Amino acid sequence: MITVGSFIARFKEFVPYYKRNLKVAFPVMLTQAGASLVALVDSMMVGHFSTTALAAVSFSNAIFFTVMVFAMGAIMGLTPLVGIEVGKQAAEHEDRRGQISSLLYNGIIFTSLLSVVMVVLLGACIPLLDMFGQDPQVVEAARPYYIYIVASIVPFLFFSLQKQFLEGLGNTIAALIITTICNLINILLNYIFIFGHLGAPAMGAAGAGLATFISRLIMPFCFAAVIIYKRSWRIYVSSFSLRLKSWQEVLRLFKVGMPIGVQSLSEVFIFTISFIIVGWLGKEALAAHQIANQIADFTFMLATGIGAATTIRVSHQLGQNNLYGVDMAAKASVHLVLLMNTLGAAFMFAFRDVIPLLFTNDTAVIEIASMLILMAGLFQYADGLQAVGAAMLRGLTDVKMPMIYAFVAYMVVGLPVGVFCMFPLGMGAVGIWVGFVFGLALAAVCFHIRFRHLMKKLRNNRNM
Repeated sequence: MITVGSFIARFKEFVPYYKRNLKVAFPVMLTQAGASLVALVDSMMVGHFSTTALAAVSFSNAIFFTVMVFAMGAIMGLTPLVGIEVGKQAAEHEDRRGQISSLLYNGIIFTSLLSVVMVVLLGACIPLLDMFGQDPQVVEAARPYYIYIVASIVPFLFFSLQKQFLEGLGNTIAALIITTICNLINILLNYIFIFGHLGAPAMGAAGAGLATFISRLIMPFCFAAVIIYKRSWRIYVSSFSLRLKSWQEVLRLFKVGMPIGVQSLSEVFIFTISFIIVGWLGKEALAAHQIANQIADFTFMLATGIGAATTIRVSHQLGQNNLYGVDMAAKASVHLVLLMNTLGAAFMFAFRDVIPLLFTNDTAVIEIASMLILMAGLFQYADGLQAVGAAMLRGLTDVKMPMIYAFVAYMVVGLPVGVFCMFPLGMGAVGIWVGFVFGLALAAVCFHIRFRHLMKKLRNNRNM
């Protein structure tokens, strides 16, 4: 039986872990929220230009982010590998800068190869945009926007590499500062290019794409300047030479990163398909779906901020062979994400009729979006728990089984349930969100059971 006294004692035990996790998580949460906020502002500004432009941005991003999230997930493998080296360095008082430099050097090679593949895949879709069954006006507005964001993926992936490297070292503030600056630039350029101010033509959706491309082009150069300027980080770059090149190390990054990428792809693919399927219902339904998705994405970015901190903290504790610290850091993150998503759900429930007004004046879009935002509030807990659960496993460099769990949860369960609810049950756009809830909840359960199993296995191995 849990008494008030035992609860308070247990809470006090967790307080130091809450503080440490939040110290790492808070800048990441602001960085992720900032990136999501720009997408929100993009949608708001484009939505007030026209419903067609908002639907065009929604359609383009559905395709683009499927590939981009996969690539970003693949690069995430760098963080736990660097984090474990940092943990070993702290525990063993051994200089492991050479190993860390090697990871960064070969991470650049890996990201270069990955960027080429991503550009080819995304570029191949340009002539195929007419084949997704969307409104012809939407496709016409989407094509120039899509071309701009495809061009932006290369600088953004190198920014992601630098971000994941510094997160592995335990620093999350640099990415926050750079993202904030570039986000402000993006908003200013949106104002100029979407609506045609300061002598520029009114470009609509294409203007939003151009603004995104320019702001993302700046990001990796800012990060490179910061790494070179700061002495404690510059040492990892100053030792660069051809002797660090190791295809074995590139393969190691591939083996850890690719399952994370596939896992991320499985999750985002159900959302991508949802945009295409909802688009069959008309541009009003698609625009409403975009609004609800943007709101849900904002809270999800906060959850991934906690998740990023979880991967860092778990990998550092694992490198120090502190299994108690691993377990407490993971549990503290679960508590934090549950609290945050409770607040997010409450906000969506309370303001579901007001939020759509920020994006559009189209009454048909507003009516549908209000219902979808209610559904977005319902899936907050499942979304947050699966994000943190996946991050806990990444901290242990366990990536293959989560990949399988994610595929089954999202593609085998979530998507079919959503399509069944949409059409046979006649629930329309709301139906696909029912599928989201089922898929995310199943993934969350599987990830957390897997983490408990691995922790038990690690304890048993240590006691042998």
